[in-house]
Amino acid sequence: MRVRELLKKEIQMILRNRIVLISLIAVLFIPVIYCGMFLWAFWDPYAHLDELPVAVVNNDKGAVFEGERLKIGDELVKNLKEKKAFDWHFVSEEDAEKGLKKQKYYMAVFIPEDFSENAASVLDEKPKHMKIIYKPNESYNFLSAQIGDRAVEQLKEEISSAVTETYAETVFEKISETADGLEQASAGAKQLKDGIAEAKEGAAALGEGLNAAKEGSGQLKEGARSAKEGARALKDNLKLLAEKSLAFENGLQSASGGANALNAGIRKLDDGFAKMQEGNAQLLAGAKQAENGAGQLAENLRQSLAGMKQMQEGMPQLVKGTEGLQKGAESLSDSLGQWAAGAGQVSGQVDQGFGQILGQLEALISQTDDPKEKATLEAIKGQFELFYNGNAEQPGIKEAMARLTASAGKIKAGSDELAQRTSQLYEKQKALSVGITKLADGQEKLAAGAESLASGQAKIVNGLAAFGEKLQEGKAGVDRLLAGSDQLSDGVEQLYGGSRQFADGTGKLAAGAGELSGGIDRLASGTDELSGAMDQLADGSGQLTGGMEKLADGSGELAGKLKEGAEKAKEAKTGKDTYEMFADPVKKDDDVLHHVPNYGTGFAPYFLSLGLYVGALILSIVFSLREPAGEPKSGFSWFIEKFSVLAAIAVLQSLLLDAVMLWGLDLQVQSVPNFILFTVITSITFVSLVQFLVTPLANVGRFLAVLLLICQLTSSAGTFPLELIPEALQRLNPWLPMTYSVFGFKAAISSGDFSFMWQNAGILGLFTAAFAGGTILFFHREHKRKYGHMRSDAMEASRA
Repeated sequence: MRVRELLKKEIQMILRNRIVLISLIAVLFIPVIYCGMFLWAFWDPYAHLDELPVAVVNNDKGAVFEGERLKIGDELVKNLKEKKAFDWHFVSEEDAEKGLKKQKYYMAVFIPEDFSENAASVLDEKPKHMKIIYKPNESYNFLSAQIGDRAVEQLKEEISSAVTETYAETVFEKISETADGLEQASAGAKQLKDGIAEAKEGAAALGEGLNAAKEGSGQLKEGARSAKEGARALKDNLKLLAEKSLAFENGLQSASGGANALNAGIRKLDDGFAKMQEGNAQLLAGAKQAENGAGQLAENLRQSLAGMKQMQEGMPQLVKGTEGLQKGAESLSDSLGQWAAGAGQVSGQVDQGFGQILGQLEALISQTDDPKEKATLEAIKGQFELFYNGNAEQPGIKEAMARLTASAGKIKAGSDELAQRTSQLYEKQKALSVGITKLADGQEKLAAGAESLASGQAKIVNGLAAFGEKLQEGKAGVDRLLAGSDQLSDGVEQLYGGSRQFADGTGKLAAGAGELSGGIDRLASGTDELSGAMDQLADGSGQLTGGMEKLADGSGELAGKLKEGAEKAKEAKTGKDTYEMFADPVKKDDDVLHHVPNYGTGFAPYFLSLGLYVGALILSIVFSLREPAGEPKSGFSWFIEKFSVLAAIAVLQSLLLDAVMLWGLDLQVQSVPNFILFTVITSITFVSLVQFLVTPLANVGRFLAVLLLICQLTSSAGTFPLELIPEALQRLNPWLPMTYSVFGFKAAISSGDFSFMWQNAGILGLFTAAFAGGTILFFHREHKRKYGHMRSDAMEASRA
């Protein structure tokens, strides 16, 4: 069958089979769903950062810098509220931590307490760095943490720029202040020059005064020697006085210790009297309670004794009654024994009587010939048997007599036990009567003892009351003794303190006299030195006058230079532009080669290739790649039949995907025709690859196609640059078709380098030709295997 006929038949089979037709229509949307959904979801995530919840915690307490209040944390929060780069949540530190744990926030920014304080330290000897604590929840979403990291880095640069600007402004203010200071220094240098001129005149006067002082130093030397001898005598007398006052102080110290010990002893005695008073009061209260309890005990014992007497009087009657009960129980037991024996005899006699009656009735029945009489006797006999044996509803005489006999035995056993228990009760009551008599006698003695106890307890109460009064008198005496002891102790302490001050004073006087003597010695020596120094001073005054002349010349030159430096410092021009230049000296000028506006555009080459490949793979599931619609003429015509359908669907898939990308997602490309054409080429290449694998290998080929997809996704450089992936995957890059589809799409969408696009399209064409050639070889072999013998049979038949 020719290729055209095979293809026509293939299309007719597709149109007739609704399941295949619907499946193929669905497959057309696979690339759109796969690629379109991914790119739609990730088209421009940075455009929605204002919906990403981020917690901000401002703990900054502020600081003072150059007399101004700094609150950089509040300024930063205000700036964040204005920019709205994220969905900022300004919360407490506790709420931020809870929000991170419960995945309410993707990240949190903490402004520490010393944020402004560290900024204010910029002019200190050791300035401190400002810190912003950035805490992302990377487990919640890693990419959000990376985005946040970039945002916080930009935030850090803005803060650094602001701080540098403030620092530059401060530095220039200091320079201005320095200029003013140089002017003042210049004026001061001029004044210094005038003062040196005056000092020069004073140096001359000083020389004259030094000569006069030289003569006075000799007189001072003689006076110092006389003072030296008097100071030594004073020192010896004061030393003796200090030794005597020390002995007096030691005696008073001992007396003070004794007075303190006496006072402590009296205080312990006073505490002992107080505790004895408390104990006596407790004893008195307890004795009164014991007195009342003893009286009540005696009264209660007397009352219970009367009841005990009544029990003692009634006990003989109770014993007598129990004795009568014992005899009655024994008599009852004997009577019941006779009755039980009689019941057994009566039961036997009844059984014997009924047996005789039944025997007589049986004899009568056997003797009579009259049927009616016989029936009557039978009925009488039946009534007797029923009366004697009974039935299920009503027991007979026999069972009643058996029950009577059994009951008589049980009653006899109960009466025997009653007689035994009554005898035991009688013995117990006799013993109880004896015990009650003894108990009454003991209780009478106990009542008498309780009355004696109550009388003695009253005496104890009276004694304790009298003892308490004596303790009160003793306590008053001890209190008076304690007051006198306190006065004695205070007096001795004051006397000791005064003696100690006296001793210290005399000691200091003695020491001072020693120092005075040593000082006078040094004065005497110093006067000798002074006399020699005065000679040297007189000689140096001439040199001082010459130096003053040179100093006057130098101060004049200093004033001129300082004035010149002040004028140059004021020439420095400053302003906001200068401060901003210091804060941000380098500006970045972006000159992007082939701008990519968003994530969607950047990832489009990768997802376009992925969507078309998955579409080709799904197509192999719903459409048979091997079974022909009819008998093919050759392996090539078989291939053309299948490849034509696959290529047509691949073109439709690519056109539908292009429409969604260009007009649905508004993908901006460099050339719409070139973009569409390259999409078609890529789709046909992937279809030919899947056909090459699945046609000969079926499901194994699909599995290999999936493995090949994984290798292409990891090595095509569609996401990260090729140099950043493992070296083993880099080696796969040039040998897989998706590498060239990604490169071609990048050229068609972003760079506009169409020569590079056509270069990659040519490589995809080579892949397509290679895959198609392999598939043709398979169909050729398969056609020869499947249809070769049919053709040889047909040729032999035509020859015949």
